[in-house]
Amino acid sequence: MKLLRLENITVSFTFPEGEVDVLDNVNFYLDEGEILALLGPSGSGKSTILRVVAGLIKPKTGIVRYKGQVLKGLNPGVSMVFQNFALFPWLTVLENVELGLKGMGLPPHVREEKALKAIDLIGLDGFEKAYPKELSGGMKQRVGFARALVMEPDILLLDEPFSALDVLTAENLRNDLIELWIEDKIPTKAIILVTHSIEEAIYLADRVLLLSKDPGRIIREIKVDLPHWRDKKSREFLELVDETYGLLTGKPLGKIPLRERKPLLLPKVSVGSITGLIELVHDLNGATDLYKLGEDLLMDVEDLLPIVEASEILGFAEVQKGDFLLTEAGRKFAEADVLERKELFRELALEKVLHLKQILRVLQSKSNHKVPRTFFLDLLRKRMSPQEAEQQLDILIDWARYAEIFEYDDDRDELLLPEVVGGQVVE
Repeated sequence: MKLLRLENITVSFTFPEGEVDVLDNVNFYLDEGEILALLGPSGSGKSTILRVVAGLIKPKTGIVRYKGQVLKGLNPGVSMVFQNFALFPWLTVLENVELGLKGMGLPPHVREEKALKAIDLIGLDGFEKAYPKELSGGMKQRVGFARALVMEPDILLLDEPFSALDVLTAENLRNDLIELWIEDKIPTKAIILVTHSIEEAIYLADRVLLLSKDPGRIIREIKVDLPHWRDKKSREFLELVDETYGLLTGKPLGKIPLRERKPLLLPKVSVGSITGLIELVHDLNGATDLYKLGEDLLMDVEDLLPIVEASEILGFAEVQKGDFLLTEAGRKFAEADVLERKELFRELALEKVLHLKQILRVLQSKSNHKVPRTFFLDLLRKRMSPQEAEQQLDILIDWARYAEIFEYDDDRDELLLPEVVGGQVVE
């Protein structure tokens, strides 16, 4: 049975500078008896989708169907677990869990009975009178789960519920959730999980929807036909993780009409991070499995993929079927001395990054080789949001200063060529 359908959902937010699309033409369904994961980078609209499902955000276009009926207002069949626990510090565990039931107008003795059962179910028996400040992070999140489950929702919405926890606590809570799900101990008929962890998505979900960003679009669906419990070291599991890494590091722009494409946005990555990754992979004979690399570095996809993307943009590496491979340029960079690295970085950056080349041309065209930062910021704002423009210019300046393409005078808030010293052009 289709519990939920999202049809042609587009969401826009209005800022002083104008309207920005967050989601574009999102379509998917949720079946009874399944766990669906939404996986993608920051800015892909994963959490926004949950809020559309919950009825907290009204889409600009499109409709949400819950049990076949068009959703109008709040969704009565969902409960949400948040990333940051969202507990009221002045309430006890029992009072926090009872909160939703109180809003339903249930009598006190019914609320307490239901809340105590939920607290016991989630493994917090004995902590009913404790306050959030007395609990560990894992225990606080268990309260969050109990508060959601006590409402007996058809659909449980999980907004990165394990990301604020340490590795072991998160693993324990994931396993407890799966145990409750497999053994049918919770009334929930389906779960939607937002995550930035590929392993977490493959471990928990029956289907994984991959999203791109700016705006968020669904670019691929992956079916996980592995029975629970899933062995994370099995060949089948690792192959799915590798496939997903490959798809997330691919080039989904090819599926977007040319007129809708946005200019290339550089990932927010320092030159030091790029250099460190290339050196590490070079020591591994120039190739490594991205999933294994993330495990070894204790980095999830949210942290690792921007560095991978930056390395690809510069031509130092390429990704094939979940493997990170150094190109010839990447090998040369790893083996070069400091000055040779700067020269190679400069050459590739000017070749691959259009905005760097444009800034350099403008500076070269000026008689004093200096231009206010606001000039370039205004140019970028014509092609992207104000926040993106600020971030992109900061990245361009960072990369350019390393490669000695141009400099930035913080006191005068100006970009200038390296030969401009003390306000004078050196001939």
